[in-house]
Amino acid sequence: MVYSKVKSCNRLSVTEAGKDQIFLVASPGNDADAYRSSYFTYTQIAEVLESKGMEIVQERIFGNLSFEPSVLAARTKAFEAENIPANGSLTYVHGNPPYGERLAGVQIQAVKKGNDVWTIMDGNIPCGRKWIYNGLTYLVLQNIQSGSNGSQPNLAKPLQARLMIERADRILRENGASYGDVVRTWFYLSDILDWYAGFNKVRNEKYGEFGIMPGPGDRRLLLPASTGIQGEIPSGAACTMDLIAVLGSNSAKPNIKKLSNPIQFDAFRYGSAFARGSVIKNGSTDLIEVSGTAAIDEHGVSLYPGDIHSQIDCTLDKVQALLEQAGAGLRDICSATVFIKQPEFAEIFYEIASARGLEDLPCICVVADVCREELLFEMDAEVVA
Repeated sequence: MVYSKVKSCNRLSVTEAGKDQIFLVASPGNDADAYRSSYFTYTQIAEVLESKGMEIVQERIFGNLSFEPSVLAARTKAFEAENIPANGSLTYVHGNPPYGERLAGVQIQAVKKGNDVWTIMDGNIPCGRKWIYNGLTYLVLQNIQSGSNGSQPNLAKPLQARLMIERADRILRENGASYGDVVRTWFYLSDILDWYAGFNKVRNEKYGEFGIMPGPGDRRLLLPASTGIQGEIPSGAACTMDLIAVLGSNSAKPNIKKLSNPIQFDAFRYGSAFARGSVIKNGSTDLIEVSGTAAIDEHGVSLYPGDIHSQIDCTLDKVQALLEQAGAGLRDICSATVFIKQPEFAEIFYEIASARGLEDLPCICVVADVCREELLFEMDAEVVA
């Protein structure tokens, strides 16, 4: 379903993922008043959550950092009007929309009330949600930084990354899971082009310690799907992360499949420790987590430098090829983030998407650097099959 308010050019997409789960993607219009635009957006979200009897288990906001106080104040007011708790964990990432410096959008995953949902705490700080759905236990951690209050921006960036991953692993273990249960990660890195190699080195080392990094000739794929993208955060820390972990019931392993892409090189073969995708099978509904994907070929080489049209087409082709392995396609996307290097690329993306029948694609478009200077476009997605 797509809810549209032409008056403010707001757009809210609502996708059902099974009978007790929904994904919401809100893309505000170009109203320069941050509070008014955010309040209108969150009023729409709150109305859907209340009418469907849902509660949030994951929430991510993209917007200009200077607007964070206004966005969160508007969110609180809109939620309180519908008696929805506003003190849960969320991740706020700096990412301007193509049309200026303001709120770019909101992504939410919500489940039916009564699905045994708990707040995960790190000390006295809420940092995620844990819930049971169709017999599987899900854990989402959000806005995990090197310190519990994100107050270590003076540490070297690779050290912050190491402490961040170690903190995530500790919180998982305190909640009956481990990093080996992680199916999806999102990493938001400040100045990504300056230290992405250092970040990858730390991640590879930690994943080796966790026992999930493939060795020479190892055909097992234990790595989570992942996005690694430019994104400053309000605390000023060099990096933050979100993740999803899944546990089975009664000591049984959950049915999780990690995906390679038949027309793209496995990222860990050239130093980036992630799978191209993960499939979470749960009853009649599969949830496919698509990693950040760009125009990179089967040898790990960037394609079409300087050609935004070809990079977008190539990326969509590669996401389609990945999804076909799980019996899905681009039209099954329920939540996506589109990252463009320059604002003017947004119109090109929307034209190409519309030509492919994706004019209602539930996505947020964000201006951000990708992990390589020559890459102009990247997208990630969550897909219901």
